[in-house]
Amino acid sequence: MIVSAKGRYALRVMIALAARGGNAPVPLKELAEEEDIPHKFSEQIMTELAKAGLVESVRGKNGGYMLARSPKDCTAADVLRVTETSLAAAECTEKNGCPRAQICPTLPMWKALDEAMEELLKKYTLADLCSHE
Repeated sequence: MIVSAKGRYALRVMIALAARGGNAPVPLKELAEEEDIPHKFSEQIMTELAKAGLVESVRGKNGGYMLARSPKDCTAADVLRVTETSLAAAECTEKNGCPRAQICPTLPMWKALDEAMEELLKKYTLADLCSHE
């Protein structure tokens, strides 16, 4: 799995929001500039994160974005599931599977790798990632 720029940016924005404590909405422009993310791209990312229920959008003069849940209850896996088309290591472990699945000697290895990556990404919460800044 190669995490896209969108996924990396989404994690950075979510960590930035978590680091602020979540007491008040943060303007998107401020977040984008702080994290060096193109503004147009940041709009797309935040829209996806809001649809997934990871952030809340607050409109108005003092509006912006804030986390929809506690940083300790949001994992890297939660964020990357929104931005990445797949977290699989190989196509053959996707839902459509592989026509050779019944005879493939490497399928168990790919499945184990998928499970290990999923567990690792679920292990790191936004709170954990904030403490590594």
